[in-house]
Amino acid sequence: MVKKVAVLGSGSWGSILANMLVENGNKVVAWTNMEEQAKELNEKHTNEHYVPGFTYEKDLVATTDLEMALDGVDAVLFVVPTKVMRLVAQQMVSVLEKNGAKPIIIHASKGLELGTHERLSQVLEEEIPEQNRSAIAVLSGPSHAEEVAKKDLTLVTAASSDLEAAKTVQELFMNKYFRVYTNDDVIGVEMGAALKNVIAIGAGALHGLGYGDDAKAALITRGLAEISRLGVAFGAKPLTFIGLSGVGDLIVTATSVHSRNWRAGNELGQGMSLQEVIDTMGMVIEGVPSTKAAYELAQQKNISMPITESIYDVLYNGKDVKSVVIDLMEREGKSELD
Repeated sequence: MVKKVAVLGSGSWGSILANMLVENGNKVVAWTNMEEQAKELNEKHTNEHYVPGFTYEKDLVATTDLEMALDGVDAVLFVVPTKVMRLVAQQMVSVLEKNGAKPIIIHASKGLELGTHERLSQVLEEEIPEQNRSAIAVLSGPSHAEEVAKKDLTLVTAASSDLEAAKTVQELFMNKYFRVYTNDDVIGVEMGAALKNVIAIGAGALHGLGYGDDAKAALITRGLAEISRLGVAFGAKPLTFIGLSGVGDLIVTATSVHSRNWRAGNELGQGMSLQEVIDTMGMVIEGVPSTKAAYELAQQKNISMPITESIYDVLYNGKDVKSVVIDLMEREGKSELD
């Protein structure tokens, strides 16, 4: 059955997921707050700032009109930056109350809300009343827009406390090059998605400093230990962190030039300031606010996260990257399994 899906956010990941949903036979409207971007998608079927050289399906409709996007909608996919998730959800509710739709709410964003430190499904639960939604689900895993655009093989996870909702998301997105598994551990999936961005900044910094594969493997491995410790402290299942949304997403984000967080770390390692990195990136670097959130959550729960603390010191206290690496290596010895 053809479903109408509204995709809120037309950056690289949002627009490519919207395009794939069209390929899968759905009626899709991509919402953006930029008139020029909507015009480009509708008339030229391109999105050059975000996905250069890619041609979108002609049946993909883009709009700046939220009411049009949400009219008769079966599913809403949020792919907006963490910092505006709550605001966009609030705007959406007033439209849903008028048109009477009760869609499944999905998000494919990765981060923790600054200030509250809440996971994004918690933000959506708070802002979208139960009478305006059928369920909330998360789509996450090792996936770069640039590679999905090329139909490279990609595996992700659809997570929801309602497994039927997770299966609905699975059916919406799955095709011959994009495989979707289901999971009921929303906490683990969202914590893995947010915290791997922190470790990716560290991995990029090591590359920028000139360290090799041994150092990067060590950072990823010990970074996963930190992610797992914090996630489990908030109720996540340990096994989730050795799955697609855990170690899978961590590997791809901490090793790929497609990753904004890796690129940000790489530039920091080469001597650029954080502000210079932000100014030149031109897109949101989710790992920067996520580092602050992760650091504060670790303090709150008294969880040992030395890598995260070190990255926090570089980003927020202006510490030198190389000296932070030396400090990490010279800490007192301990058991690997502590």
